Amino acid sequence: MTEPVVLITGALTGIARATALAFAAKGARIVASGRHDEAGLALVDELRASGAEAEFIRADVRHEDDVRMLVEKTVQRFGRLDIAVNAAGTEGTPGPATEQTAETYAATFDTNVLGTILSMKYELRVMQLQGSGSIVNISSSFGHEGGAGASIYAASKHAVEGLTKSVAIEVGASGVRVNAIAPGPIDTGMLDRFAGGADGKARLATLNPQKRIGKPDEIARAILFVTSDDSSFITGHILNVDGGKSAG
Repeated sequence: MTEPVVLITGALTGIARATALAFAAKGARIVASGRHDEAGLALVDELRASGAEAEFIRADVRHEDDVRMLVEKTVQRFGRLDIAVNAAGTEGTPGPATEQTAETYAATFDTNVLGTILSMKYELRVMQLQGSGSIVNISSSFGHEGGAGASIYAASKHAVEGLTKSVAIEVGASGVRVNAIAPGPIDTGMLDRFAGGADGKARLATLNPQKRIGKPDEIARAILFVTSDDSSFITGHILNVDGGKSAG
């Protein structure tokens, strides 16, 4: 595929930001989306400085009108949509299940699950008409393993994995592929908040055979692979990128 059009939600930080930079290095045309204008425009300036065509569109994936507008503007700007990376997410409020509330549940699920559903809804409408496309949803190793203090977050990512598999089955014959990436602990602001400091991060680093925290660009490279023609017979798959954590 020549110069694919790539839409990335939650693109302003962490894994999604690294993914935008990685696609830019490959010559893709990029729409970066997030909720903060200043950071979004700064990212687009960086992408353009590397030679990529790039636009920032402000959107909140919790709101259907925002998502509809985001996809419509992407197609208006570039004429198509080849790849979508649904990376907007939140760790919510970590803590014991006994301390969770309807509000902490909604705050996490509205972004991680509803946001993914709405994003796929409008991305798929474009891709199915094209007869081609690749969607990657960002899950987590917690989505299939769980984790103490992460009940709501883990449940939301478990839902993302179920959505990924179900939608892949629905649309497989249309030429659209849907996969998910499940990172282990990655050196991002989200991990800093979840771990609660250096000691917490050090403990998380011991949970995989490589005994280290992953880097955002390592996840970005996996995303590039599962959206490339090299993975053309892979769909409905959850790819663990976790330093071997899921191996036991």
